[in-house]
Amino acid sequence: MIHLKLIALPLACTLVLSSCQTTNPYTGEQQNSRSTSGALIGGLIGAGLGSLTGSGSTDRRQKAMVGAGIGALAGGLIGDYMDKQEAELRRQLAGTGVSVTRNGNNLTLNMPGDITFATNSSSINNGIRNTLDGVGIILAKYKRTMVDITGHTDNVGARSYNYQLSEKRARSVAGYLKEGGVMDQRILIYGRGPDQPAASNNTAAGRQANRRVTIELVPHNS
Repeated sequence: MIHLKLIALPLACTLVLSSCQTTNPYTGEQQNSRSTSGALIGGLIGAGLGSLTGSGSTDRRQKAMVGAGIGALAGGLIGDYMDKQEAELRRQLAGTGVSVTRNGNNLTLNMPGDITFATNSSSINNGIRNTLDGVGIILAKYKRTMVDITGHTDNVGARSYNYQLSEKRARSVAGYLKEGGVMDQRILIYGRGPDQPAASNNTAAGRQANRRVTIELVPHNS
């Protein structure tokens, strides 16, 4: 049963994509329409993910990616693949306030909360949208990476509120990237609230650094 669903899922997505094509203003190539195909594909992929089995979310996601025709990277190719993706991201994000760090073959994009969202809001600021558009183009090009999007807050206010806000912000970023062509089955969303501070919450500068959304790119390997 799982194998049949894995086959049917990419076929369904292909039918949706064929009716929702627009021209990418950056590359001149055909891509999915942000306003229509994102929601349709999200529903299809969500149904597919729900039917997969595995020991954990990473295993299920890898199976979903294979089912959608995204092959895994062989060990010897991972480093070069991530090198190229890193170089493009660094060029794209230079001067935007979004930093790129590397840990082994994982890449992390750090999006400061003050440039991405208004205070207490999960709606993406207009000023960061062009930056996210550029990130989305690169992520859509390098399809063989899994995308972990995590919202973080400082420790001011109720913990329950901070958890909810951090998840909402992560979902907003994920939704925007999906609409731009990043496949839903590549993405996992987390809201960590104040649990993973990047700096001390004892200073204003530290609290500001902790209010952020991170996008971690992990190679899909065999």
